[in-house]
Amino acid sequence: MDSDRVLPGPTLTFLGAAGTVTGSRFLVEAGDRRVLVDAGLYQGLSSLRRRNWTSFPVPPSSLDAVVLTHAHLDHCGYLPRLVNDGFRGRVVSTRDTADLAAIVLRDSAHLQEEDARWANEGGWSKHRPALPLYDSTDVEATLRLFEPVEFGERVVLGEDMEATLLPAGHILGSSIAVVESDGHRAAFSGDLGRPGHPLLRPPPSPPAVGTLVVESTYGDRQHPAPDPDVLAGAVRRTVARGGTVLVPAFAVDRTELVLLELQRLTDAGQIPRVPVYVDSPMALAALDVYRRAARRPSAQLRGGSPDCLDAIDRLDLHAVHDAAQSRELNDPEYPCIIVSASGMATGGRIVHHLAHQVSDPRNCIVLTGYQAEGTRGRQLLEGERHLKMYGHYVPVHAEVVQVPDFSVHADADELVTWVGSAEKPPHSVYVVHGEPTASAALARRLEAELGLCAIVPRDGERVLLD
Repeated sequence: MDSDRVLPGPTLTFLGAAGTVTGSRFLVEAGDRRVLVDAGLYQGLSSLRRRNWTSFPVPPSSLDAVVLTHAHLDHCGYLPRLVNDGFRGRVVSTRDTADLAAIVLRDSAHLQEEDARWANEGGWSKHRPALPLYDSTDVEATLRLFEPVEFGERVVLGEDMEATLLPAGHILGSSIAVVESDGHRAAFSGDLGRPGHPLLRPPPSPPAVGTLVVESTYGDRQHPAPDPDVLAGAVRRTVARGGTVLVPAFAVDRTELVLLELQRLTDAGQIPRVPVYVDSPMALAALDVYRRAARRPSAQLRGGSPDCLDAIDRLDLHAVHDAAQSRELNDPEYPCIIVSASGMATGGRIVHHLAHQVSDPRNCIVLTGYQAEGTRGRQLLEGERHLKMYGHYVPVHAEVVQVPDFSVHADADELVTWVGSAEKPPHSVYVVHGEPTASAALARRLEAELGLCAIVPRDGERVLLD
């Protein structure tokens, strides 16, 4: 972290997602007030994951509040560790983010407890004993701190500090966080959605702010035009050879979109009707949250969303809740589709399925979204022929197919268009939440095409708010 000397005005310190695509954590300080925007886990490379275990740069007990943009693990998954280390402030988010974060954090604690147990029983951890980063008790203490707010509601965080959440169109409840102090305004994009999300309305233009912090997950590339036959073809080929289609999918939003597309392809006769298993209690719980929001209704959802979500039930759909049912899917007796978390195959039930099925050439692994560096999903995408799971290497003989159509991150063109649509050009744009080449490419475009001062900040860098 940069020098602790007092600066003349509110400051912003980049404590995560700087030079990498996970671990979003941005500290805003004004006088004796401290507010953290997002508290995400580092994921992917072991060198990044180790950062989750380092002491937070300021005492967690000194934080007045955490403002969450949304419920994905790389934005909310560090919260229970902060609580374990002394944070007792408020967690400000939308109602849907609070509902989804409860599901995500409970699952995260469970997976960490299970991984520690497996490591201790198998003896393959470097640590004796292996411990979880946090446990279920920490999560329950964290959830008691949530204070859900409505979109557009001005929330007082302390003396001369306020926050407002605006829809981001990425997943249900996702927000652009606007933090204001002493006349200085900063907006944090969180993860920005796309104009064509089938359920969510697109994000509004950026508000008038002096400082804009924008993600750059796809900052150096454009999403290809959707090609539904990529998924349809993979399913047809796999079923014809008697195999299983394994779909690692994020439990929140991605599972919903995958099921919607499978339903559409089945109704159109483009894929055979086969059993579809959703093997993720977290994904099933998240689907319930989406359905409840659609029936409220929610202003962030497009019209017709309830009917759209109900159409999923036309599939030969099977909800897999308990572990015994899940184990049966390690060796299915007939062709089927298994949708299971996690989306980058870093943990969860999908890893057990991969361990049993990735070596069978009849099977197919369908990757449906961004795969961070150092994850099993990225290894599969790059053609790795062996995967390490539970202390053993397993050969990869299954077909691997990437279907980029499901991405709910704005691509480079969409990011530039969104920033360029601001009510008033920001004085400074900080490009975060991307691999170094992606962040640098987006910063160059923002300067060249929009004439903005665009910077890729260093991890720990501290700046004044404009």
